[in-house]
Amino acid sequence: MIDRPWAGLTFDRPRIMGVLNVTPDSFSDGGDFLDPNAAVAAGLAMAAAGADIIDVGGESTRPDSQPTPPTEEQRRILPVIRGLAAAGARVSVDTRHASTMAVALDAGAAIVNDIYALAFDADAAPLVASRDCPVVLAHMRGTPADMYALADYDDVTADVMRELGNGIEAARSAGIARDRIVIDPGIGFAKTAEQSAELLRRLPELRSLGRPILVGVSRKSFLGVITGEPDPRRRLPASLAAGLFALSRGAAILRVHNVVETIQAIKAWEGLKSVGASVAGAI
Repeated sequence: MIDRPWAGLTFDRPRIMGVLNVTPDSFSDGGDFLDPNAAVAAGLAMAAAGADIIDVGGESTRPDSQPTPPTEEQRRILPVIRGLAAAGARVSVDTRHASTMAVALDAGAAIVNDIYALAFDADAAPLVASRDCPVVLAHMRGTPADMYALADYDDVTADVMRELGNGIEAARSAGIARDRIVIDPGIGFAKTAEQSAELLRRLPELRSLGRPILVGVSRKSFLGVITGEPDPRRRLPASLAAGLFALSRGAAILRVHNVVETIQAIKAWEGLKSVGASVAGAI
């Protein structure tokens, strides 16, 4: 049972991480928030709508994306992180680079979110340990350029659970406290649509790792395969359905693009589950 706060958050109710990509090439919102003022305004709107965390990223991780130099990544995100943190928002930085983690934490970010589970940059785990900051360790194989070639599993859930467990142990060996860690199964990263769906169905098995689970399904391509909708921006209904399904299977945090709609869906879902309960108090 998870009973200690993480980044100041308890998990007595679903938590929402709002996606804020400050990139020209992210898969569904690339170019939307290149202006720092517009990005800060969008992040504050998410926070006002009820997002618990604003996840700021400056490097696209869409399939076949090209690497972004850390200097450019930092140029994109630092004004946004400073603006959001100064306004009181809880900010996470979505990065694989230790140098970006360091300057983002200096700018006011409170959480590191790394799709490589701190394994890409040898300095990342020691940096997170020295700063004693909360971290999201995600499951990933390879890079966005070659990850689908590595989607070969004997048993996707068992393999992901084992590899995430190894990531937790590596983080612990680097000096990161266990209660600082949240895990992310990496839906869509080095996984086919079928594997992503199976991993969601078997999400309760990951709870044996003893850490809160963050799930990001918003607008992802596996939902396009399931629904036949090729446009990521038109996958909101599928994203809401998949997000609620993830919560029903044990997810503690949803990483989403559409904060307002997701929170409304959770309110309805929680209210319908609670016979006789006040709908207004669902979230």
